[in-house]
Amino acid sequence: MIQIVIINSEGKFDDNYYLIDGMTMGLPKFLSIYVIEYNGMRLMIDIGETLKARKIIKKLKDFGLYPIHKIVLTHSHWDHAQGISKMSNSMKELDIEVLASEKAVENLKNPEKMTKGFEGFEDVYPFEGKITPLKEGDIIDINGLELEIVNLFGHTMDSIGLFDKTNKNIFAGCAAINRLDQDAFSVPLMPPDFHEQQLLKTFNKLRDMRSELNSISLAHFGVWKDKHFEQILDEMEDLYFKVKDSLIEWYNEDLSIEVITNKYFKTFVPNSKFWNEKLFVFLVDMMINGLKYSGFIKEQTISH
Repeated sequence: MIQIVIINSEGKFDDNYYLIDGMTMGLPKFLSIYVIEYNGMRLMIDIGETLKARKIIKKLKDFGLYPIHKIVLTHSHWDHAQGISKMSNSMKELDIEVLASEKAVENLKNPEKMTKGFEGFEDVYPFEGKITPLKEGDIIDINGLELEIVNLFGHTMDSIGLFDKTNKNIFAGCAAINRLDQDAFSVPLMPPDFHEQQLLKTFNKLRDMRSELNSISLAHFGVWKDKHFEQILDEMEDLYFKVKDSLIEWYNEDLSIEVITNKYFKTFVPNSKFWNEKLFVFLVDMMINGLKYSGFIKEQTISH
């Protein structure tokens, strides 16, 4: 199910922000795809997986957000970028500009590189179209609304954010944290292109921007504003290290992924009203794979 929600319902944002909310694993806002419309031009941030492409196009039309003129990919993980080939083919009549980090271009053309460590993603779709490469400091001009590119490496080495100075918001992709509700989260520790030192630099960069921001728009589970936005900046680094250290300890005890997930729940999110065991088994497994690919834990088989 895909639905579109106007973000500015509380008057916090300009009227030109929309959120396309993708439901995965039965969860609303699992993947948040944003559309910005300004003076007749529309830019979409991230595209989702291949199977969602036609549904997204239908919803864009249903809500009068079609055609799209620009698509920006925050990074090249499959759940954010794999739908770009199908969506482009489905909108051949449009002259859509696709933009991504200069470091993402090769990954989008050879996407199998970014599915390592993710089980069950054998089918990949190389993007053969033109990609406008982006580097830090570049400006995307949406008919007068400017978005500045900020490198937010760590989760991947091609992760970028889009800083909207006018609305004091940053579209951060998966660079900071995935927060499901105020008391439930996962950290951006994913295979195969994770780099801890770069992630720590990203945390510092986001904290340094604090005075210029009122909100952060995450690629999973939507927008966080005001005190909840502050909470993300204050807690993201501490939570990252606590999760990392705990997962290493539990993995080395040769526990099953289900047992590790249960310990994750009891340790980190016991007060959350949001709990989906299937989702967290997936997230915990991916975080462990991120630790494997980064060399923080020795390779061994987790019993199931």
